[in-house]
Amino acid sequence: MLSKVTSYALIGLEGVPVEVETDINKGMVSYELVGLPDTAVKESKERVYSAIRNSLLHFPVNKVTVNLAPADIKKEGAQYDLPIAVSLLAASGQLNADLNGVVMLGELALDGNLRAVNGILPVLISAKGKGFKKFIVPAGNASEASYIAGIQVYALKSLRETFEFLSGMPFAPVEVRSFEAAKSRASYSCDLSFVRGQAVAKRALEIAVAGGHNILLSGPPGTGKTMLARCIPTIMPDMTFEEALEVTKILSVSGELGEDGIVSLRPFRTPHHTATTVSLCGGGNSKIRAGEISKAHRGVLFLDELPEYSRSALESLRQPLEDGKITVTRAGGAVTFPADFILCASMNPCPCGNFGSKEKQCTCTPAQIRKYRGKISGPLLDRIDLQVEVDGIKYDELAGDSEGESSREVKLRVERARAIQRERFTEEEGINVNSDMGEMQIKTYCRLSADCEAILRAAFERLNLSARARSRIIKVSRTIADLDASPQIKPKHILEATSYRKFDSTGQI
Repeated sequence: MLSKVTSYALIGLEGVPVEVETDINKGMVSYELVGLPDTAVKESKERVYSAIRNSLLHFPVNKVTVNLAPADIKKEGAQYDLPIAVSLLAASGQLNADLNGVVMLGELALDGNLRAVNGILPVLISAKGKGFKKFIVPAGNASEASYIAGIQVYALKSLRETFEFLSGMPFAPVEVRSFEAAKSRASYSCDLSFVRGQAVAKRALEIAVAGGHNILLSGPPGTGKTMLARCIPTIMPDMTFEEALEVTKILSVSGELGEDGIVSLRPFRTPHHTATTVSLCGGGNSKIRAGEISKAHRGVLFLDELPEYSRSALESLRQPLEDGKITVTRAGGAVTFPADFILCASMNPCPCGNFGSKEKQCTCTPAQIRKYRGKISGPLLDRIDLQVEVDGIKYDELAGDSEGESSREVKLRVERARAIQRERFTEEEGINVNSDMGEMQIKTYCRLSADCEAILRAAFERLNLSARARSRIIKVSRTIADLDASPQIKPKHILEATSYRKFDSTGQI
């Protein structure tokens, strides 16, 4: 007897339907699993056998052939346990049910319980787009599955419950939850008002977030660079539901989702400086997985002590910083992951950290300083729009009672500037903030007066800037003008934007 059950495979963040076909015939007792399964799928036989027996059902003792179609896609993971078990029960005549249009995923424990699996959300979104409306998933994935409207998701605890449900016993589908309720439960642990002094750096953060620009904080140790960076998500606009789904899909596949089942706060990823190129960009020997830059999508990627990262890891950031996505290519194929993030990097100005400090004496030689800064290439620095010096502050500023602006106050100004940009780019596909503009948009929306051109020309020649750096200064100027609610870019906006270019194209001050 032949049976078919629908499951799903994930290639990157996109789901592909997989037909689990089971044929049971008389003949020599055997069990063959075909369809390009990996080791975890091949081992499903023992899990399925024990789960069926411990669910008070019968494992067929015949010639059994299980095919996972299409056969040219490699099947990975344990999520095929449940559809294989259900297909076996249907093919052996124990389950008499209409399985057409039902998508199943789940790992089986030996006692028949269902264990949660990764990647449920992208599967639901992909399958819904292909017309599927009914899903069976493990109870542990109920939270993640509860944010997709227009479908019926049944979060069941065991193979026995699945058998009873398919046999006609009523079970309630997962109730759709509100994303707004999830946002109200989440909060950040830091606030910009906690940072004393550093008015220039705070202003630079506001500009960076308002226009989606990258930022570099350079200064001695202990001046608050890391704390400033951690405050960036607190002044970013709240995530929309669509943005939250994009981020949640990435973390779902990576197995990093929390109890809420959805990401409601902007991501803040801070990989250690020993991170490899693969861990930053993504990849893997068999299954291609997202890296840190994709997990920072719609949020912040913070690289602390930038010169300590390997040269290859830093250079791999070039393409995603330009395109907002990254294509990871391996022998098994190529997968494109989203990577639209704000890069915030910090560094000491020299090996001892005190070069340029008003309070401490630098002990480094010029050669040591050049070698240290030379670890960061000019092309990478070109892609960092705001380069800010952060110096130490006096004790009285730290011990004083006065607090600066809160993140909420700065966030309101950022949101007003973002609203101006949304209105400006309504007809521009794929452009949401000023940092996304290409040369055509710069010519259209960033017309410069003769005075502005003269200032920019002087900065271009004095700082030995590249054509890319010139374009980025204009974009930053446009953002500063938006924060001032100014329709035109004025000389003061150009002057402030050029003041944030501390390094020339060779990486030197």
